Amino acid sequence: MDSLWWFVGAMVLGIVEVFTLDLTFAMLAGGAIAGGAAALLGLPWWVCVIIACAVAALLLFSLRPYLLKSIRAKGAVIETNAAALAGAAARSLDEITEFAGRVKLAGEVWSARTQDDAPAIPEGAEVVVLEIRGATAIVAPEKGN
Repeated sequence: MDSLWWFVGAMVLGIVEVFTLDLTFAMLAGGAIAGGAAALLGLPWWVCVIIACAVAALLLFSLRPYLLKSIRAKGAVIETNAAALAGAAARSLDEITEFAGRVKLAGEVWSARTQDDAPAIPEGAEVVVLEIRGATAIVAPEKGN
């Protein structure tokens, strides 16, 4: 019966991992599985705890860095929210200066500015988003305009 709690704990840690996507809780779940396996073998609870901690530490400090590095190297990190809009095309709705302007970006109207000391962009011009600062798109004319 003691081993059941280890496996329930591993499942809970696995569920938490799904929401964090940091691989920390997955490594802790691996330790809990090792503790559950030790409990199935009939080892005392304190030995199971030591095994669970040792396996979790081993996974955290050896496997996790390797996995994170390989995931990031393959470009599996996907930009979301405002960071995903950098590089997107938009159309200016007003003249855009370093102080004021608006663009139609991803179907929405955004306030927009040019970079410091950049020339004004006329109304109706195609622009590209350089970055998002707060709720303002920093834009530049699209190449070829």
